[in-house]
Amino acid sequence: MSGGANGGDAQRMGVLLHVPLHLTVELGSCEMTISDVLKIGAGSILELDRAADHPVELLVNGRPVARGEIIAVEESFGLHVTELLAP
Repeated sequence: MSGGANGGDAQRMGVLLHVPLHLTVELGSCEMTISDVLKIGAGSILELDRAADHPVELLVNGRPVARGEIIAVEESFGLHVTELLAP
């Protein structure tokens, strides 16, 4: 074996650094009946459970890891991270 235990650990960590994760920014949510969902169409407005000035959450594989503010980045939206959440 070359590199000893620490070399093997570093190599395993290197492999983990390339595992893809699914990141989602959650603006808010709401509850609706099936009847109301069937009425949704172009132009519908859904009221979410979060105030417009309230931070949004960054989820990694469905788990919240940070909070931040929505910002404009050229022609797209972005997230300015303002707080990391404890694991």
